[in-house]
Parts: sequence; C-alpha cells; structure tokens
Amino acid sequence: MSKKPVKATLTTAMIEEQTAAFLKSGGVVEHVVKGKSGQFASPGTKQINLKSS
Repeated sequence: MSKKPVKATLTTAMIEEQTAAFLKSGGVVEHVVKGKSGQFASPGTKQINLKSS
C-alpha cells in the first residue's frame, strides 16, 4: 500500500519566520489599500459569443 501524501500546513509561526527572513534579505512589503487587489486593471472585458452563425 502507498501512504497518503502529508498535507502541508502553514502556521502563523512559519509565516512570521518566512516574513522575517524575506525582510532580512532586503525584501520590501508594499501597503495595499483595503479592497484593492494590487493588480492593474485589465484593458477590457472578455466577451464570448455562444451563438453559432
């Protein structure tokens, strides 16, 4: 029988350690305003036509 893969869990302590290592290596955290994704707006909507001609 094969063993089930171990589910990766991310704890608060692990996130804090990774964040500290990132900042120590010169990384910078940018502030993103609440409600914003931090992504640039797309040029337009994508619409598809499901009706065949």
